[in-house]
Amino acid sequence: MGLSTKTESESTPFLCSATASTTTVAATTPSNKAPQDTFHLCFIIYFTIGVGYLLPWNLFITAVDYFSYLYPDASVDRIFSVVNMLVCLVTLIIIILFFAHKSTAFDRINMGLGIFVVVLLVVPVMDAVYIKGRVGLYDGFYVTVGAVGIVAIADALVQSGMIGSAGELPDRYMKALLSGNGAAGVLVSFLRILTKAMYPQDAIGLRKSANLYFVVGIVVMVVCVFSYNVAERLPVMKYYKELKFLAVNEEEQERGPLSGSAWGSTLWDVVGRVKWYGFGIALIYVVTLSIFPGYITEDVHSELLKDWYPILLITGYNVFDLVGRSLAAFYILENEKVAIGGCITRLSFYPLFLGCLDGPKFFRTEIPVTILTCLLGLTNGYLTSVLMVLAPKVVPLQHVGTSGTVMVSFLVSGLAIGSIVAWFWKI
Repeated sequence: MGLSTKTESESTPFLCSATASTTTVAATTPSNKAPQDTFHLCFIIYFTIGVGYLLPWNLFITAVDYFSYLYPDASVDRIFSVVNMLVCLVTLIIIILFFAHKSTAFDRINMGLGIFVVVLLVVPVMDAVYIKGRVGLYDGFYVTVGAVGIVAIADALVQSGMIGSAGELPDRYMKALLSGNGAAGVLVSFLRILTKAMYPQDAIGLRKSANLYFVVGIVVMVVCVFSYNVAERLPVMKYYKELKFLAVNEEEQERGPLSGSAWGSTLWDVVGRVKWYGFGIALIYVVTLSIFPGYITEDVHSELLKDWYPILLITGYNVFDLVGRSLAAFYILENEKVAIGGCITRLSFYPLFLGCLDGPKFFRTEIPVTILTCLLGLTNGYLTSVLMVLAPKVVPLQHVGTSGTVMVSFLVSGLAIGSIVAWFWKI
């Protein structure tokens, strides 16, 4: 284990540690030193996009008070979770098997970000023309669930490109992207608290606050679309893309262009290299999604805080998830066995959270639930960042994008399994 202290220029060849291709690529690169990231603009953009592509999902699950009011007989967050994660997983599998080697990350990311902007319009538009604050119109719930599924498709498109793209850059850009993921939850939580507090605590106020909340989310997504297309034109991005281009050309000269069968061989080689990192990531999210948000929003209650309780718990989780991701920017566990062991240790959250339902009286109060929720977020954020930073280092540069897509597939598999386990683990 050790503290990562590499500068951007020092870490240029870090991605190819598993092969000798780094030396070859470095020798043919047009410049010996990467351009400066002026004003840290590329770093800021990657952080912003990290916020953006998780923002739509967070918008839906954090508005649990609004959707639970409109659809009181539906298990809102658990249904949202299952639909989102399963659709995202299926979409990722299709991308990996049929499109990853035929499409560019740039096209997938732009398509996904554009879909996010459109689908976030569904809630405020449907409220204005159909729901109008009325309770029990379950056709509206089905449309909302469909919107969550479309969010999942867009999420798969963006994540399959962004994680791979960040993996081709020095570590700091992956850390920026993952810190942005954590900041998305915090931003949405505080946005929900602010919009909820701005209006009267009644049905009309709830409706107005939810609409404002989704409109702000749409504005953020438009900013992300613009920012991503700016990033692609920055000198620092062009430099690292040229490195990958040279590495891919070298491989094609040795092996020929990538055919369907060659792609399959490359894919399985990458899976073999990152499988233990992927196992750790999947386990993290099996545990997290089986507890959060369903348990947090539906199983524990507070007479004191009432419908503020789930919002505050979600906020606590998101804040500490961001803290964990931010810690990884300063200290990274270099020993993957310790990191994966930490993922396994998180299974202890099951009996601890069960104790908050059926344990001693004190354990069933707000304080233990809040502490455990914050620890769930802290370990989720830190261990995710560690494994996502370490995984690209074990594959050659020309396959880092593939490794990113594979790691996202492990992550989403964990999310999908966790969202299903959420219905059963506490029985």
